[in-house]
Amino acid sequence: MRLQENGFHEGETAPEVAQASGGPQDRAAASAPPSRYYRPELDVLRFIAFLFVFITHRNDLAPIDPVAHPWFHALTLTGVYGVPVFFLLSAFLITELLEREREATGGIDARAFYVRRILRIWPLYFLVFFGLVFLNQFLPGAGANSPAKWLSFMLFSGNWYITFNGWIEYPVNPMWSLSVEEQFYIAIPFLAMLGRRTLIGVNLAVLAVAYGVIVHYARGFNPAVWFSGQWTNSFVQFQFFAGGMLLALLLRGRRPDWPVAIRIGLFASAIGMWLIAYTVFGIKADNPQSTVLQSLAGWPLVLGGAALMLVSLLGAPRRFLPGPLIYLGRISYGLYLIHIFFYWLVYDKFRPWLTQVTESAGIGGWRDNIGQLIAFAAAVFFASLLYRFYETPFLRLKRRFTLVPSRD
Repeated sequence: MRLQENGFHEGETAPEVAQASGGPQDRAAASAPPSRYYRPELDVLRFIAFLFVFITHRNDLAPIDPVAHPWFHALTLTGVYGVPVFFLLSAFLITELLEREREATGGIDARAFYVRRILRIWPLYFLVFFGLVFLNQFLPGAGANSPAKWLSFMLFSGNWYITFNGWIEYPVNPMWSLSVEEQFYIAIPFLAMLGRRTLIGVNLAVLAVAYGVIVHYARGFNPAVWFSGQWTNSFVQFQFFAGGMLLALLLRGRRPDWPVAIRIGLFASAIGMWLIAYTVFGIKADNPQSTVLQSLAGWPLVLGGAALMLVSLLGAPRRFLPGPLIYLGRISYGLYLIHIFFYWLVYDKFRPWLTQVTESAGIGGWRDNIGQLIAFAAAVFFASLLYRFYETPFLRLKRRFTLVPSRD
């Protein structure tokens, strides 16, 4: 594998790389502000991860026939692994940025880190969550309907509520992953203060704990139970944060320099790993069907596929990255939070209307596919508005607390 040491996007400089060289210029570079770190290909990966999640959620309300389309059905259900991609990518980027901050300034400002994360996550999260609570008064089922649920998601422990109680109102369910993210954010600035070797050891320990919890679930597998709680358990999902941190630590700011054909092959291999994890080893979100040995074989494929997907795109030349995909990656946070609400509207509330319109047009067989397109278009439209008029002011404020500039 060929790795480029300082493959920066246009307009970037690399004082942090010079500092590592030990030359006289190090002292001058140390006083310079840290360089901007932005990789547009990772915005593309964000959108791809969202797209996987979007496709899999279609099966909840308008399932694809598994008999007529077995492999397509399996492929859409592996889309749930887009969530681990988000986790792994988040850990990778945050570790990279904190490592650059530590090298450039000699330390890590935990307070600034928390302020940045709050400004990035909380405004849209609480707007959507309580917006759905409000809509629930007029559209029953749109939002969380009890004080216990409100408190759990306000304290970013919604994933634990679901783990022990099962799924709740459909449009709220995807927000469990934000609880897991916030739990990771509590520890990461302090972990990043550790030495590289110590941090690698800590992440290996996190992986061991994650697989211990996975074995615990596999040993108690009961086919009569439709929801095991494994998927929303923080300790299970922490493996992807550990994987992202380890990847950032091992690459040390470098990026692969591969031809496009190899990148495509690696990306396809990642999807193949996911298909094997799902179809052969039974790694399923809601209802895992795995023995201990199958779990120990299948979950590493999910983790490896997510890591391979990131590496396959990391360092991809800008000319191969369509601008619309980069933009959709930028608004992917909003897309993730609101897309399932539009699925719910289209396939639950507006199903009679959708059926009537498509049948009147003589395309009744395309009803569910057309509904999917409507939901996607609506999600993109509203996520764009939210990004432009609601998220952007908070992102501008976030820059005041940013030590290593990034995309947002």
